[in-house]
Amino acid sequence: MYFVFYWVVKYTLGLALKLVFRPWSRGRKNLPRSGPVILASNHLSFSDHFFGPLPLPRKVVFLAKSEYFTGTGLKGLASKAFFSGVGQIPIDRTGGEASERALHSGLRVLAGGNVLGIYPEGTRSPDGRLYRGRTGVARLALESRAPVVPCAMINTFEFLPPGSHQPRPKYRPGVIFGPPMEFSRYYGKETDRDALRAVTDEIMAEIGKLSGQEYVNIYAKQAKEELKAKEESAD
Repeated sequence: MYFVFYWVVKYTLGLALKLVFRPWSRGRKNLPRSGPVILASNHLSFSDHFFGPLPLPRKVVFLAKSEYFTGTGLKGLASKAFFSGVGQIPIDRTGGEASERALHSGLRVLAGGNVLGIYPEGTRSPDGRLYRGRTGVARLALESRAPVVPCAMINTFEFLPPGSHQPRPKYRPGVIFGPPMEFSRYYGKETDRDALRAVTDEIMAEIGKLSGQEYVNIYAKQAKEELKAKEESAD
């Protein structure tokens, strides 16, 4: 049922998005036609969930934050129904055992020969810059031995900024898919922190080349906390 719902949503909502917002894409052929693939993307806007997978002929299963599935009221029910229906997997981002459960969920998706979408930054960029990647993407790549296709969302920060519910049609959302990356030279080092960091940094560097974003070597979560502290101090 979820498989059918995914394609119904993609072809109905997707057609509407194409007609209204005229999204563009490059490099779609870089995504392998079959087999497990990790789609690693920057994360600028809530709209990335729609415009990233839109041009691809394969279903993309994202690890989505659990808040999308736990809301209350009509809005919460609608969110849960939508994200469940399109096959997204809720993850708890508190770390520790929760992170391990998310990892195993991702590995199950890949073991089934599917496309797994992941945002290595862990959260949306607060200012449009590219932040340090978390090493979960490297563990997934090394343990599954699946290729990683770097993906860059373009203009979505301006199209739908954080906290905004009103799209800005003058900005055309875009997405660029880079050539697949393989990390066979690191196989067997799934628990080596230096190897995981090296793989993650290599993936983020490729995303940065595609997106043209300024890179900041701290986690996006830390940047958000610093920004919030500055705003509270100003108030």
